[in-house]
Amino acid sequence: MKRNIFHGISVSAGIAIGRAFFLARKFPQVQAAREISPTQTGTELARLDAAFESTRREIEDAGRRIPPSLKDQTGILAAHLMICRDPKLIQAARQAVKSDFLSAEWALEKAVAAIAESFSLIEDSYIRERLQDVRAVAERIMGHLRGRLASALPPDEPFILLAHDITPADTLELSLKQIIAFATEEGSRTAHTGIMARSLQIPAVVGVGALEEAVNDGDMLVLDALEGLILVNPDQAVLSRYQTQQNKFSAFQATLRRNAKLPAEPPGGFRVAVRGNIETPDEVMAVLKAGGEGIGLYRTEYGFICRVEPPSEEDLFEEYRRLLSAAAPHKVVFRTLDVGADKMLWDQKMLEEANPALGLRGIRYCLRNQDVFRRQLRAILRASMYGNAALMFPMISGPRELRQAKAVLNEVKQELDTSKVPFDRHMPVGLMIELPAAAMTADILAREVDFFSIGTNDLIQYSIAVDRTNKHVSSLHQPLHPGIVRTIKLVVDMAHMAGVPVSICGEMASDPYCLLILLGMGIDEISMAPQAIPGIKHIIRHLDLDECTRLAREAHDAGSIQAVNRLVKLTLAQAFPDELPFYISLLDTGDFA
Repeated sequence: MKRNIFHGISVSAGIAIGRAFFLARKFPQVQAAREISPTQTGTELARLDAAFESTRREIEDAGRRIPPSLKDQTGILAAHLMICRDPKLIQAARQAVKSDFLSAEWALEKAVAAIAESFSLIEDSYIRERLQDVRAVAERIMGHLRGRLASALPPDEPFILLAHDITPADTLELSLKQIIAFATEEGSRTAHTGIMARSLQIPAVVGVGALEEAVNDGDMLVLDALEGLILVNPDQAVLSRYQTQQNKFSAFQATLRRNAKLPAEPPGGFRVAVRGNIETPDEVMAVLKAGGEGIGLYRTEYGFICRVEPPSEEDLFEEYRRLLSAAAPHKVVFRTLDVGADKMLWDQKMLEEANPALGLRGIRYCLRNQDVFRRQLRAILRASMYGNAALMFPMISGPRELRQAKAVLNEVKQELDTSKVPFDRHMPVGLMIELPAAAMTADILAREVDFFSIGTNDLIQYSIAVDRTNKHVSSLHQPLHPGIVRTIKLVVDMAHMAGVPVSICGEMASDPYCLLILLGMGIDEISMAPQAIPGIKHIIRHLDLDECTRLAREAHDAGSIQAVNRLVKLTLAQAFPDELPFYISLLDTGDFA
């Protein structure tokens, strides 16, 4: 019996029903000989150069034609263009032709394989998965070498686009108005296919094996990006059931978008500030569009690790000035450089630390490398004149480190004063509570800062001693572990006794199950990925704060993770009986918007 249900990873939530169309089925196997004679090297080099040049022109043309709906994908095209121009890739492929006497096709494959091996050594999962970009560009170059296998013309009616993988340049070959969903054989949760699908607000499922062999152009598909399923040629009863579910989900999404900018204010309760977590100034508009009230966490390290050389003070100042101007009058909280563990700088890679997570990380790195630290502090202070800035120090373990960091900050302020450089003298200064030692000394730390921000991801990791990316122990990464619940409650109580507000900027802030307990503890602000903001604000507006307070008290007194999970699941199921499955799907895809 022919298989008709396929499983994948949902990366953009929703349900689509339509005909299948496969974009550029796989190229035939390489026909050119692996080895060539020395007299053929000139011809193969010319073919290789021409394929690179054709691909460059193709990507440049796509960049000029990119529609408004995909404007936030220009960075992907720029990255692909950079890869296509990369002298290391080009020279490696050319060298394989000249020295190893390989055909252009095999030379390109050898060069890409070498890059793939080097990427496998990188610990940062986001950066490591950018290998997909290299492979996507190589596939286009290979297409010019082999001669593209032309796709059939897409249907006139709306269709579900299938492919081995998809880039913005691929989609520009078709009418975006006709594409109602994506499905790819390759991909992961951080794949560009999901980013594109969320930009276009259409469902997408990636990592679906054997699509090309199992699906013909024109087959009727149900793409369920709530459960990560693709159904091929389902019967009428199944179609009707999915059409009903599709209508319910569409109505739910429309409600979230329509009410995104309403305040997160429960009936009769206080107002909760909901902000965004971002990495570049270009993401500010996504936060504001989603109803975010500014930036609760700006990860400044990405301005460092994405460069070949350390950024100058002027580079950082311009980045921060642009960010503050775009977000004004809303607040932007800058987290000072937080590197180490899986985010390594150029000089840290030489340290060969046995356990980087417990090594020269965050504020420790900054205090050891004060030239870098002072450069960043000067840039933040100078930029503070262009908006509503706040600053916080990461990975503080206790009062001594906090006082050392504040001393450096005060020295930088004095230097700017001496040079008559203006800055915001009232810029709030806070710290992140990520370590158990900081939580246990929260009453002392609260006397010396303007605010706390709890980084729950690291707090859980360091409290339970669990690496959530380690498949052997990831199931032990439990945000509602009684020890975590009690630690957060202790921090909130100590901070509020000192008149210090507390925010949450880790993943617990966007988890509906955790949200109820956090609000019941009296958290003042929460911060999350932009896509999660509309849904979380919707939940907050429909919660009973007295119920949340009761739930937080019961969770604090519960004797097990299972007991806490039962409490919150029952409460949420009663509060949102029809919408809860949609919330969970949107949470999994990061696609609340």
